[in-house]
Amino acid sequence: MRWTLKPKPTQEDIDKLSAELKVEKLVAQLLLQRGISNYEEAKTFFRPELSDLHDPFLMKDMDKAVVRIEQAIENEENILVYGDYDVDGTTSVALMSSFLMEFYPNVATYIPDRYAEGYGISFQGIDFAEDNDISLIIALDCGVKAVEKVQYAKEKGIDVIICDHHRPGDVLPDAVAILDPKQEACSYPYKELCGCGVGFKLIQALGASKGITIEQLTPYLDLVATAIAADIVPITGENRVLAYFGLQVINASPRIGFTAILDQVNKKELTITDVVFILAPRINAAGRMKHGQHAVNLLKETDLATAQKYAQEIESFNAERKSLDKEITEEALLQIQNNQEEERFTSVVYNENWHKGVIGIVASRLTETYYRPTLVFTKSGDKLAASARSVKGFDIYNALEECSDCLEQFGGHMYAAGLTLVEEQYETFKQQFEKVVADSIDPQLLQPEISIDAKIEMDQISPKLMRILKQFAPFGPGNMTPVFMAEGLKDSGYARGVGEDEKHLKCALYQNGSTPIGAIGFNLGNKMGLVKSVKPFDAVFSLDENEWNGTVSLQLKLRDIR
Repeated sequence: MRWTLKPKPTQEDIDKLSAELKVEKLVAQLLLQRGISNYEEAKTFFRPELSDLHDPFLMKDMDKAVVRIEQAIENEENILVYGDYDVDGTTSVALMSSFLMEFYPNVATYIPDRYAEGYGISFQGIDFAEDNDISLIIALDCGVKAVEKVQYAKEKGIDVIICDHHRPGDVLPDAVAILDPKQEACSYPYKELCGCGVGFKLIQALGASKGITIEQLTPYLDLVATAIAADIVPITGENRVLAYFGLQVINASPRIGFTAILDQVNKKELTITDVVFILAPRINAAGRMKHGQHAVNLLKETDLATAQKYAQEIESFNAERKSLDKEITEEALLQIQNNQEEERFTSVVYNENWHKGVIGIVASRLTETYYRPTLVFTKSGDKLAASARSVKGFDIYNALEECSDCLEQFGGHMYAAGLTLVEEQYETFKQQFEKVVADSIDPQLLQPEISIDAKIEMDQISPKLMRILKQFAPFGPGNMTPVFMAEGLKDSGYARGVGEDEKHLKCALYQNGSTPIGAIGFNLGNKMGLVKSVKPFDAVFSLDENEWNGTVSLQLKLRDIR
């Protein structure tokens, strides 16, 4: 692991903020590193308000979208709410359709089949709309690059409103309205909304015209927070506000569908991390293993008994997903070894029989093993489809753009993308992608990095510091859990391996005679010799709380030791 200490703000700035906020200098340093430099910014950070959300009409085309939906309602048109099959897409569809159906019945939902239709707006989905006399499609978490599909809809007399957050191509679809903060002509102040976040801005705008306050829309924020967590967008600015209040809804009064999932999980209070590892995989499992509509049905359900039945189905999809994910990851790792590709700049693997629903997870697993840009391909109809994952600091979307002559289509973000190509192009693409990455990546990026906020002395760690750090939540990109480094540590003498094959490390650490603090290091069992050595060592960790037999104590969550 590569340890990188973040630049420390000037002592003058630290002292000034520390005095203004009446907080310890360490806390002032952490805030300054997050761009918070005065009392007002700190107040917004620690006490988010719904009033901090931007006016939705600042988003380009928002007025057009509202007018067209209101026109559809007035003319009693049929509306189709269309979304992608992942968490962001299914939560978006549940949010928009639930909101519209509060006051208008002629609303249907549509999630494309991952295998028969693929990502985004499909010709099949537009045919479905035509067959059901639907004249308006609201597309969420997709559509900004669907130029041909939107034209096809237009030829059939179907209008399309696009709510997307992906990077647009050079040509925009001829839609009634395109809501996407990332389009060049949009001056919306916050660019990092997820698809469900853009959908929420639309219901905020629709609500405003009906006299519905933002407070009345908070029950929808459990969906938005789940999408923010699952889509790994920055938890800064507006996303922080949406996630903060969404978590409150999840923990205090979650929708029936979430209650049904959480009934099967022994967890009292969920953090964003819990949403990522508990709620998101289960919602995703429907689209991966069966069909995303199962997730929408669960998220919209208002009867607990029915929701519990749906949740049990989804639990079985998730169990199947876990099994496949493990099996395919092992096959993919073996393929890399058999091809003697361990030393390449990229991992690109293919098997026509791999399940399309889990190749994204497998790509993430391979990235954990080899830590380099990764693509996992499988057969999809008469084409090959792939999920791409990157490493911190490398833009995989740009790399794919440089290989676009080999591709049928592609889309996504800096760190994750999807693409298709014809099978004859696979080897050409594989070599071209390797060359593009080899020529452009900083070799340092191929070594996993631990980003450290600050050096800390062990006697600075206290329950008071922990209470303050908990208020930095919700954590995520742009506001990660604070990570500290302490030097010259020793173990109190009780270090031991725990878990299966003793692969985890449990110990208690002290520095210069300080009171020992318990520590747990997951997958750090191999550092046992270093810890038991008489020589002092350095450690990187975050602060955590350990609950045992009703007693809560401070604990170091070790990231690495050297």
